[in-house]
Amino acid sequence: MEVVLASLIAVAGTLLGSMITFTFQRRSSVQAEVFTRSLQLRQERLANYSAYAGAVTALKQGTVALWFRLQGDADSPETQHAFTECDRLGSATENAQFRVRLLAEDDTLVALAASAFDAIGPIRRASTKTKLAEREQELQGALNAFITAAAIQIH
Repeated sequence: MEVVLASLIAVAGTLLGSMITFTFQRRSSVQAEVFTRSLQLRQERLANYSAYAGAVTALKQGTVALWFRLQGDADSPETQHAFTECDRLGSATENAQFRVRLLAEDDTLVALAASAFDAIGPIRRASTKTKLAEREQELQGALNAFITAAAIQIH
């Protein structure tokens, strides 16, 4: 009888140990998965927010180049090429903005991204070089606000 009792205690202890080990391993696995997902999301946000800032900057440069072309011969092939390039850059910037909208954790960051994009239009409509420089500064301010908010979210 004592042998049977000792065997039952040993089996029960083994089963209890196995269940405890399974529980801890499962919890550890879930925590590792959550950490991996959050790290991957952080990296995706960093890459996409940086790409958006780069796309806005490239679009600004293309728009400024177009502005200067428009001050000269508006019908030249170079001006038409500048228009085409601005369209391409605008499309790339919109695509980058869509990725920001998908990854952003809060609506403020999405609004700041839209504000940076919207600040491009007034650059093209500037009437003088002084106004052009002012519009570029406004865009840079909007882009800096986006970058600051994005950095806070990433960290």
